[in-house]
Amino acid sequence: MCGRFTLTTPAELVAEAFGLDEVPELSPRRNISPTEDIAAVTLVEGRRVLRLLKWGFPAGTSRPIINARAETIASRPAFRDAFRLRRCLVPADGFYEWVEEGGKKKALWFRRPDRAPFAFAGLFEEAHVGPFCTLVTTTPTRVVAPIHDRMPVILPKEEYARWLDPKIVEPRILAPLLAPREGFPLDVGPAGPLGRDVA
Repeated sequence: MCGRFTLTTPAELVAEAFGLDEVPELSPRRNISPTEDIAAVTLVEGRRVLRLLKWGFPAGTSRPIINARAETIASRPAFRDAFRLRRCLVPADGFYEWVEEGGKKKALWFRRPDRAPFAFAGLFEEAHVGPFCTLVTTTPTRVVAPIHDRMPVILPKEEYARWLDPKIVEPRILAPLLAPREGFPLDVGPAGPLGRDVA
């Protein structure tokens, strides 16, 4: 799963990496948490636009749904329509998972070796109380597998346009994008108290 992530990249570099016409107003965030507003890239009249979406699909009286499993989003009613019609890119430059050491939980920080930003695959809904977003998860790569049995779907840059394309609605075309990317470079190292860089 993905329950915390980071976006500390300067806004100018985010705009360049995601093909945005305008540089967004973004402050560095080192502990982005469920139910908070998160930056997401959607298509608006054919242009990529960065918007703020609340992280977590509403789920009645239960907790918001922050992750959607890649294996079931095409059939599960909560995600089926969004998977076909409302996909987004969620900029990030790292994510956390936890291990237990000596009876205490320790956060590990997964990032690219060059610290460049990348995109999580996301789905969004335009609800009457505000727009919401969830992150798509998949089985882990060899780097993540020793720590957790799930990880966020990380899309390569050459697939951004396909994921956002509103004309592509067939699950059989979209599903291959959601496989774990063994070739995507990730470093893993300790994180200090969340909100503070380590290494």
